[in-house]
Amino acid sequence: MSPSKATMVTLALALLVTLASGHSDTSSVLLREDNFESALAADNFFVMFYAPWCDYCKKLAPTWAQLAEARNNEAAGLVKVGRVDCTTDGDLCTQHDVTGYPTLMLFRKSDTKQGTKYRGGRNLELFNAFLNEQLGAASGSTGGDGEKEDGSDDDVPTPPTPPASPLLELTEDTFAKHISSGKHFVKFYAPWCGHCTKLAPTWEELARSLEHERDIQVSKIDCTQYRPICTDFEVKGYPTLLWIEDGKKIEKYTGPRSHDDLKAYVAKMAGGLASLAEGGEDGAKLEGADKEDNKSVVVQLSEGDFAHAIAKGVTVVKFYAPWCGHCMRLAPTWEQLAEKLAARTDVTIAKVDCTVDGNKELCGDQEVNGYPTVFLYRAGEKVTEYYGPRSLDDLHEFVVQHLAQQDDGPHDEL
Repeated sequence: MSPSKATMVTLALALLVTLASGHSDTSSVLLREDNFESALAADNFFVMFYAPWCDYCKKLAPTWAQLAEARNNEAAGLVKVGRVDCTTDGDLCTQHDVTGYPTLMLFRKSDTKQGTKYRGGRNLELFNAFLNEQLGAASGSTGGDGEKEDGSDDDVPTPPTPPASPLLELTEDTFAKHISSGKHFVKFYAPWCGHCTKLAPTWEELARSLEHERDIQVSKIDCTQYRPICTDFEVKGYPTLLWIEDGKKIEKYTGPRSHDDLKAYVAKMAGGLASLAEGGEDGAKLEGADKEDNKSVVVQLSEGDFAHAIAKGVTVVKFYAPWCGHCMRLAPTWEQLAEKLAARTDVTIAKVDCTVDGNKELCGDQEVNGYPTVFLYRAGEKVTEYYGPRSLDDLHEFVVQHLAQQDDGPHDEL
């Protein structure tokens, strides 16, 4: 094959690879090691780091081309859209800690070293919302038809909160006054955030389930519109859920985001809920809500009496937190287990509330890493942790097996 034919074949193959990769568009700026720093020195850049063989990259390519066509054609655009092929410029991708494809990063003008990773959904609306929020545009150009430059949001399809909803949408004018007194559970969010969108219906449900709790308010605030407030409360990711009392941040919620888990957390922070104390619409009951019930045969232990309580015989201890949904579900079964073994004098069924002052250190010493945790002790020594199913029969069988091991003679059953 002649050199000219070989060259033509090579170019043809390169073209086929380019077309197959989905990056045949010329809208986005191809960034390489020789032009990366100069390009980013002149403009803000939203960059896709990709590999031609990556299926996710191919799927994203048409949307990326649309975004680039809209953004890069603006006369004085807010941001340019580019791409880096990590199969040809691997060092550049390594420099920016690209470990998967596609990786999307926003670089602010003149900052070629530190980019902000985009972690939201991959469509034009979310891309534009992210760029406008990160770069400080009120609403800016959306890259679509009917875009506005006066800062109004008439074309943004954000449905208003129904008037009847107990979930409060806070603003710059209402935030400070609203949280100045009482107990508040506040969601700090961004419209483009996928996790925020997923949480939205659950947050609405939480607000409705707590609307009759006089001392507790559930609310939310859009950090893309009221960024200074979110900055003051050290919000660094979305959604951020903060418990606030009398205007002061108490703590950040980091637990599961189901309705039951969120409601249990509120109950814990508020010192109980009227709806739970009365059984609530779902009949839920906080772990430990039966402390005044004299019929309970589960022994409540604390740091002061723990060592003495486990010193003799077999003691099976459940370490829990009142706000833990799994703990609440286990509570009635734990009571039944204690009742079933009440006739035995060589076994004690007990529990420890790890949220109580003094008990926190105890739970740490016992290496409790999650709730509920069940440990079996014999003569003061930890023997094993229970990992099995949490039915009454399974728990009973677990205890019986260990009781049989300590008896003098062999026993097949209790």
